[in-house]
Amino acid sequence: MKHYALVFGLLLSSLVGGSCLAQDFKAGDITISAPWSRATPKGSPVGAGYLTIHNSGSVPDRLLGGESDAAGEVQVHEMTMDGDVMKMRRLASGLAVPAGATVVLKPSGYHLMLMSLKAPLAKGQTVKITLNFEHAGKVPVEFAVGGIGDIGPAQSPDGMKGMDGMDHGAMPMSH
Repeated sequence: MKHYALVFGLLLSSLVGGSCLAQDFKAGDITISAPWSRATPKGSPVGAGYLTIHNSGSVPDRLLGGESDAAGEVQVHEMTMDGDVMKMRRLASGLAVPAGATVVLKPSGYHLMLMSLKAPLAKGQTVKITLNFEHAGKVPVEFAVGGIGDIGPAQSPDGMKGMDGMDHGAMPMSH
């Protein structure tokens, strides 16, 4: 009987823990869902954040950046490919979130850069970032930190990890 109670307790705690990852964060017409990050290697000065933004209103908004006790600065970036060269650039004027639209920040696309990390991001921890929107204002969000090679909160069924399953090890990078 004790065995069943232990199994039930473990199952319940995993369900409660999983529901924290499913939490949405809202300010005005802006809803943030599925915020996550990856663990960083020791000594890495930067980390990244990913999320989905939905604007249910009739007025466009703009993600301008953010702030976090975990980093010196939180910037909005875009990653693109130019031939076989990966290019990443800061979106100095932020990222447009059109009225009635959903914008996804994910690996190999739009994302947040956590600059000047104060400590490595560790798998299992939560990173608090306050996002700054042009109209919705400041939105406190908690990012769940996964493993270094995670592709997001819902891992692919075959266990493939990494940036969209691509091997970027030998890829030249330009800023």
